Amino acid sequence: MVRAFLIHKLNYILMKLTFVLVTFLLPIHLFAQNNPPLNAAKDYTMAVAWQQHSGEYKALCFQAYNFARLSLDYRLKEADTSKRNCVVVDIDETVLDNSPFQGHEIKRGVSYDPKDWTSWTSKIAADTVPGALGFLNYASSRKVETYYITNREQADYTATLKNLQRFGFPDADAAHLMVKTTTSDKETRRKKVLEQYHILLLCGDNLSDFSNVFYREGKNTAEQVSKFRDEFGRHFIVLPNPMYGDWEKLLYQGEHLNESEKAKQRMEGLKGY
Repeated sequence: MVRAFLIHKLNYILMKLTFVLVTFLLPIHLFAQNNPPLNAAKDYTMAVAWQQHSGEYKALCFQAYNFARLSLDYRLKEADTSKRNCVVVDIDETVLDNSPFQGHEIKRGVSYDPKDWTSWTSKIAADTVPGALGFLNYASSRKVETYYITNREQADYTATLKNLQRFGFPDADAAHLMVKTTTSDKETRRKKVLEQYHILLLCGDNLSDFSNVFYREGKNTAEQVSKFRDEFGRHFIVLPNPMYGDWEKLLYQGEHLNESEKAKQRMEGLKGY
């Protein structure tokens, strides 16, 4: 009788314990399934690691600037003498490498903090993008000036100039550095340069560094890239940047999305089978 009573009591306790576990743990499990713990910043880890460590990144940069040198020679043969000649380059991920900043943000668990960016630029610590300095020095030897059109803010102006001067970039002066003032649209600044110069080449990591037709006029970007296929490598020199850019905007639907919402949409937008 005592043994039967104890077995019955034990079964009752197990049933109660099972009920408690199901009641409290199952909702947590379901919540975890429906709301995976997303650290959105970690989505960028492989991109930053690739830029910092892969030989392919360095090779692609050298390839881009080798093509730039060949194209510059070709375009100089066709250039008339009515204006001076120049090349227009973006700065970030085109001539200066900011991957340490991106790595810093990932370790902090954020994708971008403006205060961190200001802190980074003030350090004047960005290294050169492989091949950039050599190409621009070559352009200078051919009497071709360099204009730096960047969407860095006016607050970053002095530090940016010092970072370029630190490595001896040609034309790193107030006359040739054009930062963002009222808009991130670079077209107005490009037109300003065209008033006095032939722009022989444009170098950038973002298609908006070349023309507004790719992302800023509501056109199909893939179609526009195909339309301008002959310009790439000849007039437009594209540098690799897997970390950020206007291309990412195509992934998102809606406005004022937080980082977790963006991460969710990035996952949903992936092609699979």
